[in-house]
Amino acid sequence: MYIKKILLAIVLIGLVVAAIFAYTIYQTMFVPNTAFNNDVAYVYIPTNATYQEVREELAPLLKDLKKFDALAERKKYTTNIKAGKFAIKKGMNNNDIVNSIRSTNIPIKLSFNNQESLERLAGRVSMQIEADSLELYAVMSSPEFLKANDFTPNSALGMYIPNTYEFFWNTSAEQFRERMLKEYDRFWNDDRLAKAKAIDLTPQKVITMASIVQKETAKVDERKRVAGVYMNRLKIGMPLQADPTVIYAIKHSSGNFDQVIKRVLYKDLELDSPYNTYKYVGLPPALIAMPDISSIDAVLNYEHHDYFYFVADVKNFGYHKFAKTLSQHNVNRQEYVKWINQQGVKR
Repeated sequence: MYIKKILLAIVLIGLVVAAIFAYTIYQTMFVPNTAFNNDVAYVYIPTNATYQEVREELAPLLKDLKKFDALAERKKYTTNIKAGKFAIKKGMNNNDIVNSIRSTNIPIKLSFNNQESLERLAGRVSMQIEADSLELYAVMSSPEFLKANDFTPNSALGMYIPNTYEFFWNTSAEQFRERMLKEYDRFWNDDRLAKAKAIDLTPQKVITMASIVQKETAKVDERKRVAGVYMNRLKIGMPLQADPTVIYAIKHSSGNFDQVIKRVLYKDLELDSPYNTYKYVGLPPALIAMPDISSIDAVLNYEHHDYFYFVADVKNFGYHKFAKTLSQHNVNRQEYVKWINQQGVKR
């Protein structure tokens, strides 16, 4: 009888211990452990991060970090950390959190446009992915890469077609560059290549022309007409005489791309630069800004007309007045000059 009592006691103690153990496991794995009020919080885990770094990212988001540590150790997450952007939803338990940061890297939407140089593009992209601007600029301007893909330091910006792309946050600089090269090749499909050939321009020259169109008008519905003016001039060997190329020439020659130039002066037209299309016939040696897809397609599908001149329309801001003859253009131009003088714009 005594032995039975001892055995019963042992069984009861075992059950209690098992219950405590089960409760502890339950508490560790399945009890909600988030400490924020939003529906979801995001953590960014760098490449080659240590568990301590992950722990520091998670600390403000969790109620009980020690219980998370215990489960992370048991599930071997501490030695198998993944880089990326991960979501932790309000009310998640430790098991869900470990599973999320171990296997559900969330893609991000990366976008860029209107960049005037590789340096600025690198800065814009570095704000959206893990790679920093110095790493990005180094690979984007790599002489070996540019030569292998028929780009120059001045034309390299044209490889980056402005759009919104899906990336993982932990994308490296090299991965970003290679993806953009693939997107460039994909953009220049058979249809666009055929159109470029039909107007006797290479893809890079199309982009150069598009960059001028981009700077001349912000109105998408006017870009084909502006492109038509420049194509008309190009066909007859007339200087393009595009003010944006002169502005770029000033910035390029001085190395100061931050300066704001609202008005091109007569003295600027004498600047000896291959980008000065008042002084040199034909397209400049490379693009002067990053053109939108709409500007590129405007060149490929330019409007066929007899206009050779245009000037800003002071009665319809953002748009331009077009002219077929120099005499008519001079009338339109005088109206613009009178208006800009009234505004007090001297530079």
